[in-house]
Amino acid sequence: MEKPTEMSSSKMFGGYNRRYNHFSPTLGCSMTFTIFFPPSPTPHTKFPILYWLSGLTCTDENFITKSGAQRMASAKGVALVAPDTSPRGLNIEGEADSWDFGVGAGFYLNATNEKWKNWRMYDYIVKELPKVLSENFDQLDTSCASISGHSMGGHGALTIYLKNLDKYKSVSAFAPIVNPVKCPWGQKAFSNYLGNSQLDWEEYDATCLVSKCNKISNSILIDQGEDDKFLHGQLLPHNFEEACKSVNAPLTLRMQPGYDHSYYFIATFIDDHICHHAQALRTSS
Repeated sequence: MEKPTEMSSSKMFGGYNRRYNHFSPTLGCSMTFTIFFPPSPTPHTKFPILYWLSGLTCTDENFITKSGAQRMASAKGVALVAPDTSPRGLNIEGEADSWDFGVGAGFYLNATNEKWKNWRMYDYIVKELPKVLSENFDQLDTSCASISGHSMGGHGALTIYLKNLDKYKSVSAFAPIVNPVKCPWGQKAFSNYLGNSQLDWEEYDATCLVSKCNKISNSILIDQGEDDKFLHGQLLPHNFEEACKSVNAPLTLRMQPGYDHSYYFIATFIDDHICHHAQALRTSS
């Protein structure tokens, strides 16, 4: 597997944001990801990982440049890993026609439609990226990882966690798309990537998946802005809340008055999420 190439490095809160490029066999194209390495107390320190999955139209840079998460990650000794949101540069017809589908909108699934066969962001996040990190960065402990995200990335974080409870110690999300089979964003993406089978769609729907889980040990943390314009038509957090209640899945859903869908909202509450994950990562280490 090709070694990642460092594209940039910037010091922040005693650690370093480092951006990398590598060729992904899973996706068939070059991909970028950014890692925040906290300051290391010893040359042999290995850091637990928090994966961050971003939302529609985003790249690996949005979270790194806008969230301010590095301050608490530095204090807690947690490495942040932010991958891109979709394959890029494959020049598939129609891949850039819509802001909510195609490039920048991978939805963290494995597409089954032949046209979109390279859209395998689920395998990239769950399988390929951890292997790349393990083989190339001695400072990272890929066996001790948690996952979080925003909007489409919140959907990705929740579904990936619920399908891989053995791989991630905890999960959180900001304004996640929790019931995509019942919202326009999800229906558009799933019908194109996966075809028309509702059963296939449900495999990437957190509200459907949580009803099958009975081994969730750490509470799922979700922050949702009450002034988010996508709240009622696209995000549907209370559907997920009801599904969690039906199976006694631990959920902390915080409805935040006055906040919208932006990174201003994320930056306000990101410290809570870093602490949520740091506690779970520390307990399991």
